[in-house]
Amino acid sequence: MFAVLPKDTSRFNVDNVRVAKVLGGGITDATVIKGSVLTKDAEGTIKQLLNAKVAVYSQGLQIEKTDTKGKVYIEKSAELENYAKTEEDALESKIKAIKQAGVNLVVSGGNVGEMAMHFLEKYNIMVIRSSTKFELRRICQTMNAQPLMALTPPTPEEMGHLDSVSVEEIGGTRVTVLKQDKSKSGIATILVRAATNNILDDIERAIEDATNIFKASIKSPQFVSGAGATEIELSRQIKSFGDRTAGQDQYAIKKFGEAFEVVPRTLAENAGLDATSVISNLYASHEQGNIHVGVDIESATSAGVKDCTVKKIYDCLSVKQRAIELATTAVVTILRISQIIMSKPSGVPVPGGKGSGTMGAMDQEDDM
Repeated sequence: MFAVLPKDTSRFNVDNVRVAKVLGGGITDATVIKGSVLTKDAEGTIKQLLNAKVAVYSQGLQIEKTDTKGKVYIEKSAELENYAKTEEDALESKIKAIKQAGVNLVVSGGNVGEMAMHFLEKYNIMVIRSSTKFELRRICQTMNAQPLMALTPPTPEEMGHLDSVSVEEIGGTRVTVLKQDKSKSGIATILVRAATNNILDDIERAIEDATNIFKASIKSPQFVSGAGATEIELSRQIKSFGDRTAGQDQYAIKKFGEAFEVVPRTLAENAGLDATSVISNLYASHEQGNIHVGVDIESATSAGVKDCTVKKIYDCLSVKQRAIELATTAVVTILRISQIIMSKPSGVPVPGGKGSGTMGAMDQEDDM
């Protein structure tokens, strides 16, 4: 994240941190690459370049087809040869002009035709094909290039630059690495390895969560104790407030406070601890003023609690506050009977009705 952090930290974009998953190896084999990693091979025979000058095309590289249908009458074999050669010469002239502009790497947003591949190989131009428009957008951001709609030579402003491009084989999977070691790149890719696809997906989710937490901490650098310590303290104080409240409202307040126990209880159950015992120990510690005590999943004792400030376990305040607000709003919306549909006279006569019959009208009232 620090590799792509701009000078104005408030403009940090979570999409600038990408994840490439390669099956095989272990979690410790993960590496960070300044640039992009495509989990696919390059087209053609050229697999490595240094100081690449790149042209990016949003469409495929192939012989253009006319927009209208027409008929061509050919009487001699020489005319057929010349007709096919005209299309080939037109395509070759375009690729030759791209090469003369200094381009040695072409990124295609579509299929690459056989004839186009032949001429690209002829002029020693490496070819990479992008499968989606989102991937093409990230490639453009990596090399500071602008995608072109037509097969024309790029201008210096439209051309992208890469320090190196190489095809490597990792764990039996061929990947294309687009590096920006020397120049400033807006993209960093974490190449993760694991034995199964499920572990790879879990690592990807963990990286996405960490990136979003980093973004939230930049906007609001305030943290609270984690590991369920904050939830237990909130539960304790809300229950205490409920005890001081008269009437039936105290039952709802206490139940609201009890709902916060779900976080430490879930942590304890996932760690294989006795959740009821852990919750009791947490309440006892917080009653004594140790408000930073949370669930210790690595506990070797039966207590299962530990001071989070010692373990350095913290949660972002803005994220936790927003989660509580959204959860509370969702529950209140479900419990509230906010709309009742009633039928009231509207004053409009019903066709075929008796006397001054009226038709029903929909009316919404709030009974809360």
